This record gives sequence, C-alpha cells and structure tokens, in this order.
Amino acid sequence: MQSPIDLTHRRVTLVRDLGYLNHSYSAAEASIVNRGHDIMVRFDGDAGSLVMNGTVYYLRQLHWHSPTEHTVNGRRYDMELHMFHESADKKAAVVGLLYVVGRSSGFLRKMEPYLRMIADKKDREEKVGVIDPRGLRGRASVYYRYMGSLTTPPCTEGVIWSIVKRVGLTRNDFIPCNKRFFSSFGIKSVNKEKNFLS
Repeated sequence: MQSPIDLTHRRVTLVRDLGYLNHSYSAAEASIVNRGHDIMVRFDGDAGSLVMNGTVYYLRQLHWHSPTEHTVNGRRYDMELHMFHESADKKAAVVGLLYVVGRSSGFLRKMEPYLRMIADKKDREEKVGVIDPRGLRGRASVYYRYMGSLTTPPCTEGVIWSIVKRVGLTRNDFIPCNKRFFSSFGIKSVNKEKNFLS
C-alpha cells in the first residue's frame, strides 16, 4: 500500500498493546538539511534504535511535513513528524507524530532556531551539534499501525508505519517558520479548518 493514507483505512490497526515501543534513543551529532520538500535532521552519529517484531531499526533521521501527510477521518493536522529508522538489512520503520498548534514540547522549542536558519534556503545543510531525540515521543502507547511505503520517491513499499494516536502540540510561531519554508515551494502549510490557524 502506498503511503500516506487516511488512518481510518480498513487495513490500519489501532494497536493498544505495544506499550511505549521498545526504543533506546540517545543524543548524537546531527545536521539539519532543507531538502526542498521537507526539513530533515540527519543523525551523523548513533542516535539509538527501536525494536519491532524482534528486528532492530536504527534512528537515521527525522523530518517534518506541514500540513500532515496522513489524515484521520479526512482531517489534516498542522504538522507531522516522521522518525525514520532502518534495519541492518535496509528495511524501514517510521514512527509518526501529528501536531496541532498549542504549547510545544521542549524538543521543538530547541529545534526552532535551526529550522529558521534554513527555512528559506533550499538544499542548505548546517551542522547543529548534539541533538537528543529522547524527548520526541512522549508517553504515548496507542498507535495506528500499517504496512505502507515511503512518502517520497522512490516510494519503496514494505515500510512499517506506527503513527502515535495522541496528537501533540506545537507553538503557533513554529508553524510560520514551516509556512515560509513550504510556501516558498508552493505547498499549503497550515490547516484551514475551524479551531486552527487561518
């Protein structure tokens, strides 16, 4: 199945017994990259791993999309984070988090200066020092789970998607940073639904 999808699709399972997923993330040297279609943090060092179905997947990078790529009952949220993991045999697993505007997490607040630095500069890459991904996932234990694909070419299938059901918060001034970035490529960036930014 090609990703992204609506998470109410019949092939998606709402999983309540995964606990907090079996992850052991750690702080690592990283770079931030404006890839044109998104903003990515690439870990240059060992940022830890996640174990799913007995396979170890190493955290390689994370990136943001605004608005979300996945929907829930047709609804798009303000932002989506993808934590991209890869196994030793190059299989992919992605943990996704959806966000609405509110009081953001400490991790997002720490990332804002770096995102602003490259938001308007396509193909720009900057070293950002040590980034700690441990504060990203929070304490969520319910996930939408399905087998899908990468969302950008080559859209490789066989990707395990785990989208956290609990929607996180991002600050109002974090979205304009992403809005400038995405609008420079003609991409609508902020949800226009009632109760969101207009």
